[in-house]
Amino acid sequence: MALYLGLISGTSMDGIDAALAEVDHGSCTLRHAQSRPYPDALRTQLFKVVSDPDDCSLDELGRLDTEIGEVFAATALDVLRDADVAATQVAAIGSHGQTIRHQPHGEHPFTWQIGNPHLIAERTGIATVADFRRRDVAAGGEGAPLMPAFHQAVLASADENRAVINIGGIANLTWLPRTGPVIGFDTGPGNCLMDGWASRHLGAAFDRDGRWAANGRIDADLLARLLAEPFLAAEPPKSTGRELFNLNWLERQLEALHKTVKPEDVQGTLCELTARTIADAGRRLGESQRVMLCGGGSHNHELRRRIETHLPGIPVDTTAAFGLDPDHVEATGFAWLAFRTLEGLPGNLPAVTGAQRSVVLGAIHPGRSVTRS
Repeated sequence: MALYLGLISGTSMDGIDAALAEVDHGSCTLRHAQSRPYPDALRTQLFKVVSDPDDCSLDELGRLDTEIGEVFAATALDVLRDADVAATQVAAIGSHGQTIRHQPHGEHPFTWQIGNPHLIAERTGIATVADFRRRDVAAGGEGAPLMPAFHQAVLASADENRAVINIGGIANLTWLPRTGPVIGFDTGPGNCLMDGWASRHLGAAFDRDGRWAANGRIDADLLARLLAEPFLAAEPPKSTGRELFNLNWLERQLEALHKTVKPEDVQGTLCELTARTIADAGRRLGESQRVMLCGGGSHNHELRRRIETHLPGIPVDTTAAFGLDPDHVEATGFAWLAFRTLEGLPGNLPAVTGAQRSVVLGAIHPGRSVTRS
């Protein structure tokens, strides 16, 4: 087995998750993991670029690419130091980077992640695999979600149908049937709307444990408008991001109601929206015998309670019950994808992303020294 290090910042844009894992063709074992928050000023810049891309200059984008690369590199070095592992022991880093725009449809589809991988390779001395999503888009896919292949490798069972639900800023679902093809797609908003609303009204990064949502009621009129979003009814393959589900989208729905909804009731309704869309997506695929949650939303007690309510009789666990830290599933997945790239193996599932074929993902940026055997 060889050591690989995965790095990712997701659609919540709260910082970098890092995972050091032992990987070979038959297994992937997490050895050490940690998270590093973005500096406040950097996170503010990122939100500004994502929410108002037309106001972002090329100079600002270039600076962000470099600054995020520096933070990713520093996070990788922190993990190695804390794990007492030398850089020379790591075969490669798999860096997802930070998504700033995801537009997989139209005449010129694209997805864009920044965080200079050359800089990561130079700072750490470790070969860095990055830019995973664009090869899938080049092959006709959406570039997302990429984790279902990893979920299949480490969480599938021959004895039961399983669903893996990752709740980051956007929620996505992987269907792992006992037999038959794996299915995966974005279900809609995860934490992004709830976090944004909590930030605006509570001055907090998120609604801890969903307590504020639990104190609000579900506004049926608002929920109906939110559920009418065409993306939610679309058939997979499909993926989405903050380009669609953001506070501007929410405000348009609120304005169309022609009535005032109390902030706590909006939060309660947003929590219900996430729970409903996750559960509805799961039921459309078939009968799950187990649901596994991961991502930051897996810690939201109120959200989990509502998911369980909408999926009666189905055990709902986190991936921790199966040996995989729910906070670091994606980072571990990108360590696994880096292994696949170095081995010349495909990392996408065309049935999930819509790509025309399986492809090797990412580009390899050599470390400071290359040893040939």
